[in-house]
Amino acid sequence: MIDAHHHLWDPSRRAYPWMAGAALDPIRRPYTVDDLRAVTEAAGVHATVLVQTVSSDEETAEFLATAVAEPLIAGVVGWVDLAAPDLADRLAFLRSQGPLVGVRHQVESEPDEDWLLRPEIVAGLSTVASAGLTYDLLVRPAQLPAATEVALRLPELRLVLDHAAKPPIAAGEWEPWASGVAALAGRENVVCKVSGLVTEADWPGWEVGHLRRYVDHVLASFGPARLLFGSDWPVCELAASYELVLDTAVALTSGLSDAERLAFFEHNARRVYHLA
Repeated sequence: MIDAHHHLWDPSRRAYPWMAGAALDPIRRPYTVDDLRAVTEAAGVHATVLVQTVSSDEETAEFLATAVAEPLIAGVVGWVDLAAPDLADRLAFLRSQGPLVGVRHQVESEPDEDWLLRPEIVAGLSTVASAGLTYDLLVRPAQLPAATEVALRLPELRLVLDHAAKPPIAAGEWEPWASGVAALAGRENVVCKVSGLVTEADWPGWEVGHLRRYVDHVLASFGPARLLFGSDWPVCELAASYELVLDTAVALTSGLSDAERLAFFEHNARRVYHLA
């Protein structure tokens, strides 16, 4: 299996603005490669994709160096300033430093719902596509229309929707998330990670059944050939252990064929991120 979405961090060395508030105290500690090895080995995961956590060139450089030294990490989705005039050169340099497979910005934190459609951002995303890299979409439901428009404008860009656009599971809400996801799935250059859902549910009281309606919708919208498994570890530890997240994904995909589950848990990630 490949875990297509996890993080590493150290709050003693770097500030993580999204980690503010007492509710996140349980994960406000360093999570290291040793911790990653421990949870993935127990779960039978043999490769991972390490994803950025802050808008930091320094973090991306560190992650690439970590991946070079750690065979378990097959690829890095880093951060880079999409509006930088020398973006192509920056991406080329980063790729020379390690297995950069994609780029991400935490669009969910941008107050402008159309941030992705700013001319300088669209131009930057086109450069990402020219570099042969993916772009991970971290968006809220209200930002899905902008994401869909980007996918339409840049059919050459491989887009990966993180956390299924964060459906409002805890509130039991459906729209506009469901329509937005279905519209985005209509673009063939977009795939979706089934990741981060346990922390969109009620942390202490969620059950597999609470997630099923939402997972069934992304299955119906994207199809098994365009879905990837991701743990969102260690964020997931707010609501579930790594093992429980994996067991939940297995349960929610039990209706798929063996070939479809193999694609979901490994082959799709390898193809989308061009993993070795």
